[in-house]
Amino acid sequence: MDKKELRKQIKVLKNQYSPEQKVEMSRPIWNELEQNVFFKEAHTLLAYWSMDDEVFTHDYVVKWAGEKRILLPCVKGDVLELRVFEGMESLKAGESFGILEPVGELYTDYDSIDMIVVPGVAFDRQGNRLGRGRGYYDKILKETRAAKKVGICFDFQFVEEVPVDELDVRMDLVVHG
Repeated sequence: MDKKELRKQIKVLKNQYSPEQKVEMSRPIWNELEQNVFFKEAHTLLAYWSMDDEVFTHDYVVKWAGEKRILLPCVKGDVLELRVFEGMESLKAGESFGILEPVGELYTDYDSIDMIVVPGVAFDRQGNRLGRGRGYYDKILKETRAAKKVGICFDFQFVEEVPVDELDVRMDLVVHG
């Protein structure tokens, strides 16, 4: 199956669940993630502010911002810029997708990032990831070589095989539930 077809199949599956159901389905994923050694040892964590069709992150970003430096991506043109999450008041709707993004100083010390929580359309056992097709995350993942890359997804997004090419970056771990 090619990337386009897999994206279509996963979209159909995502649409079978309400946003509220996805929030509930996200809890065990986060419970497992919070117990993982990568997470426990991370001081600087790149997460994401979830869209309605993704593993829900809002409560966890807020929860952990007091103990860890939480970075969130901001879409600027064809790239992701990173900024520190400094509370709900530091967020505003982004220009590209309307996702809440932090405002404030650009974060460029990629070597200090310990772990990245990565969304995706689909993942497989080998740690391969299928994104939305714009390459935003693959670009940033290549620039953060030392960080542990952890994909999170719902069970229906964890598939037998994800089609990959030379631009795709493999995850160190995939947590699904």
